[in-house]
Amino acid sequence: MNLTFWKLFGGTVLALGCALGASAQGVLAKVQGGGKLVIAHREMAVPFSYVQAGKPMGYAMDLCLRIAGVVRRKTGMKDMPVEFLQVTPATRIDAIRKGQADLECGSTTNNAERRQAVAFTIPHFITGARLLVRRASPVDRLEDLEGRKVVSTQGTTPLKAMQQLIRERHMAVTLLEAPEHGKAVEMVDKGEADAFVMDDVLLFGLAAQRPDPQSLKVVGRFVTTEPLAIMLSKDDPEFKKLVDDEMRRLITSREIYSIYDKWFAQPIAPYNRALNLPVSYLLRDFWKYPTDQVPF
Repeated sequence: MNLTFWKLFGGTVLALGCALGASAQGVLAKVQGGGKLVIAHREMAVPFSYVQAGKPMGYAMDLCLRIAGVVRRKTGMKDMPVEFLQVTPATRIDAIRKGQADLECGSTTNNAERRQAVAFTIPHFITGARLLVRRASPVDRLEDLEGRKVVSTQGTTPLKAMQQLIRERHMAVTLLEAPEHGKAVEMVDKGEADAFVMDDVLLFGLAAQRPDPQSLKVVGRFVTTEPLAIMLSKDDPEFKKLVDDEMRRLITSREIYSIYDKWFAQPIAPYNRALNLPVSYLLRDFWKYPTDQVPF
């Protein structure tokens, strides 16, 4: 082979092959090679994943830190560093898909559309979208939104559900988009929107963090059914098996119930208020036979 040709093309192919090999490396192999585990988290997805005093915390974060401990034991890398990456609803899927994070630990719904790009482990919560309104609001159900403004968060399933409902029912509703949950609540509080449609557990958590929680209320029937789960790459079956096995162990051993109670039954930061949300019958039944397969 001509040496010049090899330098120009062969070397490029070799470099490209090395790059592809590195990008295809699994999480466990990366950690065994001295790499870090990267956990993606949210800013205001209370109580699943939020930042308090510069530190990410929450129910999903606690589960992911348990998984990090299993990764350390599995790889023998006791000093494995953990790095945190803050994401938004609009950036979280790409963070996993592009390998910027190994686990996304927040309030992300496992659905068929997203499973085309990423994978999910066993759900840690099952909820549905409802409406957050001001205490004095006449809005009590979806039908009351005619002629009003509704806000939802960019990149979320409740936003898509509202878009579909408005089209199908020919509703005269102005649908607004907020970059994050906190901004959407603020819009309702200030009267810039009449309602915020989002998973009801998040609405309860966000309302509890307001200076006056009683100024807001959650109303209406479920608009959607949302199985929430930790998100990870669909191209790393070895790592997914480890995550699934640990989630299944936490559930069958009932350890997950004490983690759940910590965030849903006990007072939490920053206002030291409890959400007082027991494990729902739907989630309790699902955990009897824990699986990552969901009918949505």
